[in-house]
Amino acid sequence: MNFKEEILQGIPAQIPGVKAYDTDVNHAPKRKKILSSEEEILALKNALRYFEPQHHATLLPEFKQELDDYGRIYMYRFRPDYKIYARPINDYPGKSEQAKAIMLMIQNNLDHAVAQHPHELITYGGNGAVFQNWAQYRLIMAYLAQMTEEQTLAVYSGHPMGLFPSHKDAPRVVVTNGMMIPNYSQPDDWEKFNALGVTQYGQMTAGSYMYIGPQGIVHGTTITVLNGFRKIKKSPQGGLFVTSGLGGMSGAQPKAGNIAGCVTVCGEVNKKATHTRHSQGWVDEVFSDLDKLSDRVKEALAAKEAVSIAWDGNIVEVWEHFDKENIHVDLGSDQTSLHNPWAGGYYPVGLSYEKSVTMMANDPDQFKIEVQRSLKRHAAAVNKHTAKGTYFFDYGNAFLLEASRAGADIMAENGIDFKYNSYVQDIMGPMCFDYGFGPFRWVCATGDPEDLAKTDAIACEVLEEIMKNSPKEIQQQMQDNITWIKGAQENKLVVGSQARILYADTEGRTKIASAFNKHISEGKIGTIILGRDHHDVSGTDSPYRETSNIYDGSRFTADMAIQNVIGDSFRGATWVSIHNGGGVGWGEVVNGGFGMVLDGSKDAQRRLESMLFWDVTNGIARRSWARNEEAVFAIKREMDRNPSLKVTLPNFVDDSLFKK
Repeated sequence: MNFKEEILQGIPAQIPGVKAYDTDVNHAPKRKKILSSEEEILALKNALRYFEPQHHATLLPEFKQELDDYGRIYMYRFRPDYKIYARPINDYPGKSEQAKAIMLMIQNNLDHAVAQHPHELITYGGNGAVFQNWAQYRLIMAYLAQMTEEQTLAVYSGHPMGLFPSHKDAPRVVVTNGMMIPNYSQPDDWEKFNALGVTQYGQMTAGSYMYIGPQGIVHGTTITVLNGFRKIKKSPQGGLFVTSGLGGMSGAQPKAGNIAGCVTVCGEVNKKATHTRHSQGWVDEVFSDLDKLSDRVKEALAAKEAVSIAWDGNIVEVWEHFDKENIHVDLGSDQTSLHNPWAGGYYPVGLSYEKSVTMMANDPDQFKIEVQRSLKRHAAAVNKHTAKGTYFFDYGNAFLLEASRAGADIMAENGIDFKYNSYVQDIMGPMCFDYGFGPFRWVCATGDPEDLAKTDAIACEVLEEIMKNSPKEIQQQMQDNITWIKGAQENKLVVGSQARILYADTEGRTKIASAFNKHISEGKIGTIILGRDHHDVSGTDSPYRETSNIYDGSRFTADMAIQNVIGDSFRGATWVSIHNGGGVGWGEVVNGGFGMVLDGSKDAQRRLESMLFWDVTNGIARRSWARNEEAVFAIKREMDRNPSLKVTLPNFVDDSLFKK
């Protein structure tokens, strides 16, 4: 049976043989036992409903063993035999070019070079899943292979509810992930309902099929590091950036530090993750001895090298040792997955990775105590460095939030705010999001590196032309992105699909996409898939990250993200998604995303002009209403350029009126 035939069969009539557990693959940690005996039976019934009754007696003991061993039913037996990666779009079976593009993106998310725990269908962040099990994967791929452009596939937290009649301008797929009733959105609710097989954590771009490997955050991290050094009025050359996390998206940090030009030290406790990033060239050197690490850092700083160094251990040890050695840290942050603190997102200092994995599954209460003890020690070490002048920022991974919940010395004097701002409050919010700049991305569906090189050149030409007449307020943004795209090929950012990302505003995204569509229509490049990270201007409501610089009291509302995905869906997106829990934790954020296929047609042009404008402008409008001055500037500029846009503007109130 060839690849296309295996896709089309969906769940096979004759079940495949048992697959051995592959110890060479990085696997998800065992989830804690949380279901009652009655709930375990329900979880097994839920899993077996994907299969014909004659197979239930065979599959039941196997699924029960998976639930006992791993805390989840992944259905390993049904993992395909073919290699999963982003094939050229014409390799996929199907009646719809749009559906084939979605299959390509799904497989890219599960590529072993891209995914954090590929056999558990987890792309990044420890629990950011594309699907809950392999039956869902098989069914969805089969549905997409059958789909026409008069149908829409509804996906409920990884489960394909089915193909429904629609029309050519409707999304081909609508995805929801983890959309719980609010009172059922605590961390243990995720553990319980995910174990039951009825919901999942889609992270941001995992469950929406739009992850492009670490490159997706390299650019944002590069912008953050560059602007962090600008904030402290120091050149990155000869500067030191200390952070942690090499798995999933956090693996982008060393590469971003290299591009910015500083010395980066990044701690990681999982040796497999460190090995992967080192073998991929995303981190230059690895050290497991603190004294040797210190010597190497001093040498690199003196020589003003641009070098990234992985610490093979817990980052708390580095912060404490550098304090003792009096090594000055210029920028400090943390990008462990603290949105998922009790299930593999953060590993406590003093425990090995192996002991931590065992404890989180077998003694979760003690593991929580150890994590919170470590967070206190972590924060105390950071505080010693900031007292010496280190600029520390929260990187939106819930480090400060969880440290505060652990009782760490992390609160400001008012007892309400944190001692340190998030990077969105200080950098990305006022410098990027309020002006409409965010992570625009595209994938070359041919899989041809030459197409990627051509799109890089097209995007650069468009940005340089826009910059000629852009206002001074956004000149730095424009230049940073032109510099980025010119160096993109040299920095070897591609992992998995032939993809690129840059930060662009409404004008930039629309003009770049239009230029792509024109070149496709002329046969100069193949089909392009547009998307973005949900970490953007208007896709995400997250009070401790994306909307942390909203100060009118509305940062705990989620109207913007919901409006965003609804608006994208009827303005021409090829697929849309809305998630609970991406980025900073289950119950802490609502985020929406999209994908859009450009095929060179007039329909594609019409859709991109309508949808991309809304996708950005919705967020600028909300940010301007919050009285963010940069956003007021940006929305006024958009209204000047588009007479059909009429936005309610805020009136500013003189603070002196409230002084007694």
